[in-house]
Amino acid sequence: MAESGGVSEILGAGNEPAAEVSVADTPVDPTAAALAAEAAKSSPELAQEACAYFRKQSHLIEVQTEHLHEQRAVNLQLLKLKRFDERLKVGLRVLVILVATVIGLGGVLLIHDAFTSRRVVIEPFDAPSALAGRGVTGRVIAAGLLGELNRLQAATKSSAARRDLTNAWSAEVELALPETGISIGEVSRTLKRRFGHDVHIDGELVQTEAGGLDLTVRGDGVLQRTFHGKADELPRLTTQIAEYVFGQSEPALFANYLFNDGRAAEAIVFAQEAYVSASRSDRPYLLNAWAIALQSTSGSNREALPLLRAAVKLQPDFWVGHTNIQNTLMLLGDEEGAWRDGEDMRAAAGGRPGRAREYNYGNWDYLTGNLGALLASVVADAEQSAGAGTGSNAAGPAIADIQARLHDPEAAGLALRTTKEDPHDPTIAAMTHFVRGRLAAEAGDASRAATELEAFGVAYADPAVSVNYPGYNCWIAPTEEAAGHPEKADAVIKSAGTFVDCYRFRASILDGRGDWPGAQKAYADAVALAPDLPAAYYSWGVALAQHGDLAGAQEKLKDANKRGPHWADPLKAWGDVLVKQGNNREALAKYEKALKYAPNWKELKEAREALSKQKS
Repeated sequence: MAESGGVSEILGAGNEPAAEVSVADTPVDPTAAALAAEAAKSSPELAQEACAYFRKQSHLIEVQTEHLHEQRAVNLQLLKLKRFDERLKVGLRVLVILVATVIGLGGVLLIHDAFTSRRVVIEPFDAPSALAGRGVTGRVIAAGLLGELNRLQAATKSSAARRDLTNAWSAEVELALPETGISIGEVSRTLKRRFGHDVHIDGELVQTEAGGLDLTVRGDGVLQRTFHGKADELPRLTTQIAEYVFGQSEPALFANYLFNDGRAAEAIVFAQEAYVSASRSDRPYLLNAWAIALQSTSGSNREALPLLRAAVKLQPDFWVGHTNIQNTLMLLGDEEGAWRDGEDMRAAAGGRPGRAREYNYGNWDYLTGNLGALLASVVADAEQSAGAGTGSNAAGPAIADIQARLHDPEAAGLALRTTKEDPHDPTIAAMTHFVRGRLAAEAGDASRAATELEAFGVAYADPAVSVNYPGYNCWIAPTEEAAGHPEKADAVIKSAGTFVDCYRFRASILDGRGDWPGAQKAYADAVALAPDLPAAYYSWGVALAQHGDLAGAQEKLKDANKRGPHWADPLKAWGDVLVKQGNNREALAKYEKALKYAPNWKELKEAREALSKQKS
């Protein structure tokens, strides 16, 4: 009964089950029942009536009990229906809330997209109907302009503009087409027109009386300009207006495009003219493009450095500017200063990893022999730009150079073979010669190494090559010396500049000629030139080991490892010294550590394996 009452209470008003009949509904007085039983003992008739009465009562109780079980089953079914109904209501409420949330988020996204939108929208141009028969319509002109703008974007290699100007022209050039009715797309476009920063471009084509074409373009923030051409020069006119629109809308990107397109002189003029009217956010990138264009055309590194410093002053977190300052200091022969600027950049970025990209530490990694990190950053940059890289030099040869320094000739060769040709990039052919020469030298083929590096030296005379690879010409000297051309080696050393590599190679050449005292002084000069870089210590340590001064060699190699802890070469040389000292356990530890940084170095693996067998 408590269950029934409980079910009724759970179902609530309006869902009451039918009233139950219980034993309590037909009460039997116990006193009367006792008296009737006592009287029945003396009266057979009364006893018979009493029995009949009790049988009826028993039957009634049985009927009531059976009814109670049936009613309980019905009430349980009603309870289940009630619970299902409540769950359904809750589910519907949750569904309504979810749908409203999605709609609300969609609206928020539409509004956010509208306020942050910086697309270039090309409207159909006006065109004379007389030209429609030749397939020249306003929509065709707009589509042609769209294609040219997309081509310009694809040809623009600029980590600065693409990375830091996050919303600028990021694949958001589109062709505007009329629509009917109201849609989410139409709402989005309306919001962007009202609150966004889109650039809408349109214009008209006019056929002149002489049969020529006048193509006029205008847009938001784009001054109207008319381009003139012959009747069959519409493609040329379309390219001209695309470059004009690109330069007016995104001067930083266009300056980089001109440079990447082999038009460095035009890039200089454009950057100079655009700087005054450019926004504050664009000015650092214009100064940067101006500087690297100067370096690539005239080698004017001293003129470029103030431009780069001005760019960083305008925008202290302009990491590309920091990178190019370091590169320029290296070109000026101040590698210690470049290393110091890298340290300052890391502090400004809040450590590493920090706000600066790993790619921006490329010069610092190169100077300290941090080749694994350098390789990873260059590969990542190339993968994000269809293999080309965002630097002013092709990524493929740069990757090959790093692989060669990691003593992995197979990987270096593959990187060269998979590099796409680019007629505007002279670094590809130049660095192909350099890497092949270095691999030949490491393989012991001095003649071929000299031939390849001499070809590299010819290409290095082009500022567009030397600006990307400061000090690389120093490597020609030891190659010429090994090939039996001492006069050529001396000429390179004399003219190459104040690079640590030139100084240490000069010391090694003097040592090879039997002038050990002169070599010692030259090694000391190399260390003094850049005391925080590892290369001079490494070469000095190797030379000391060759002269039997194992303790002195170990000390210099320790200094090299301290300044370049991720460079495998000093670790291997240190291990070689320890083997000569009979300290195989520590030597094996040095080999194992070196393998972490140059895992495919054949000679290192062989040394480790030979020592492991001796130990076992």
